[in-house]
Amino acid sequence: MQTPLTARSWRREEYDRLVELGLFQGEPLELIGGQLIVAEPHGAHHTSALTRIDYALRAMLPAGFIVRVQAPVSLGDDSEPEPDLAVVPGRPGDYSDAHPTLPVLAVEVAVSSLAFDRARKGSLYARAQIQDYWIVNVAERVLEVYREPTMDAGAAFGWRYRSATHLAPPAAVTPLAFASRRLAVADLFP
Repeated sequence: MQTPLTARSWRREEYDRLVELGLFQGEPLELIGGQLIVAEPHGAHHTSALTRIDYALRAMLPAGFIVRVQAPVSLGDDSEPEPDLAVVPGRPGDYSDAHPTLPVLAVEVAVSSLAFDRARKGSLYARAQIQDYWIVNVAERVLEVYREPTMDAGAAFGWRYRSATHLAPPAAVTPLAFASRRLAVADLFP
């Protein structure tokens, strides 16, 4: 008789402890919904887009906010994703004891991870009440802007974004947290 296989769900507390012990040293992992997920490889297009977005966001940010690049955010007991970029309140030293919990903007650069970023990460970020989620869709040269988190039992984590807007150059985007700042979509692509 075969025993059915089950997946083990990880809690963020357990994951953080294993990271501290160096168990995942050099492995590109994220904790998403209790599962360890291998992050998208960083090819030249991904890295180039990441650098451009980082530069553009830093140039428009007011004092009191920082950009974190591929750094963890704590989203509940079962998730600690590493958005490609996250804009969070504070200064660099503010997160030496704990990861931020509510970015004002989360950005993913999608080269090969577009479906995952839309369905799984989008639902996770909506569940965490991140009000502004962007996917820089490198292949199509489109910025996908997701806003207005809402419950949806059919979504991966029970939440989704009600509003989805696709912007292509020469359009501009205004981050929700910074209504007086505009960013040219063309500045986000390599």
